[in-house]
Amino acid sequence: MAEKTQRNNVLLAFITLVAVVAVVSAIGFFTLGTEPEVIQGQAEATEYRVSSKVPGRILKYFVSEGDQVKAGDTLAILEAPDVMAKLSQAQAAEQAAQALNEKAIRGTRAEQLQAAFEMWQKAKAGLEIAEKSYNRVNRLFEQGVMTAQKRDEAKAQYDAMAATERAAHAQYTMAKNGAQREDKAMAAAQVERAKGAVAEVASYIAETYLLASADGEVTEVFPKEGELVGTGAPIMNIARLNEMWVTFNVREDFLKQFSVGGEIKAYIPALEKEATFKVTYMKDLGTYAAWKATKTTGQYDLKTFEVKAKPVQAVENLRPGMSAICTINK
Repeated sequence: MAEKTQRNNVLLAFITLVAVVAVVSAIGFFTLGTEPEVIQGQAEATEYRVSSKVPGRILKYFVSEGDQVKAGDTLAILEAPDVMAKLSQAQAAEQAAQALNEKAIRGTRAEQLQAAFEMWQKAKAGLEIAEKSYNRVNRLFEQGVMTAQKRDEAKAQYDAMAATERAAHAQYTMAKNGAQREDKAMAAAQVERAKGAVAEVASYIAETYLLASADGEVTEVFPKEGELVGTGAPIMNIARLNEMWVTFNVREDFLKQFSVGGEIKAYIPALEKEATFKVTYMKDLGTYAAWKATKTTGQYDLKTFEVKAKPVQAVENLRPGMSAICTINK
């Protein structure tokens, strides 16, 4: 009798345990199975990096981290003595080119023109003497008094003086006409080239004044005053807080809750408020961002997608790095 009672008690305990497990499973299925999925994102903003085209030394900062700046504000000044030296060289080259151009336009000086004329007259006189000498020697040769050698020498001297006279006349004509059209064009081109060099160096000097290209907030300043920076080296970062968005990493089986152009709601814990965002971007993060492995579950891999959403209306005090919580139903 006692043994039968013991068996009944064991059976009753087993049935009770099974009933408890069933009840707990049912409760878990209806509660945990329907619990919404929470996806955490992060607020981000467009940033641009301020840098210089020329190397130099940080002479002075006009802003510091956290300052609000407007487009066109002067952020810092660089000291670049090498560029200033190049400007002096370019300006000297421009002055030299301008002088040559003025000379080409003005033409030959009166003194040079007179000198060329005198040289031509001298050559003409020499030619007349050489011609008379040749005629005299040639008559004597025809009379058989002078040798052929003497006549040839007189002829050669006459031809040489004739060439000298032509060259002197050409020099005088060139001096009288002034520089050729091609020379004037070349001189003018040299002036323009020198002006271009000056403008180029002047643009480099302008680059020593670092200006804000858009409104924003200074988030980072890298070198200190007095430090050297190279070409293209970052000086500071500026965040454009009027261009903000929230980025979520979403498993693909939850993507049905997101669509480009659609709207979602997200809670911002730092501000203790909810805001509406419009999805503007979705992209697969690649196989390295899979959530489940095929071999483990026997199913397909679930990839991760990057989803970006912009506020429908500006969210006051929203800053980069703040969390955004999006709740979706499974």
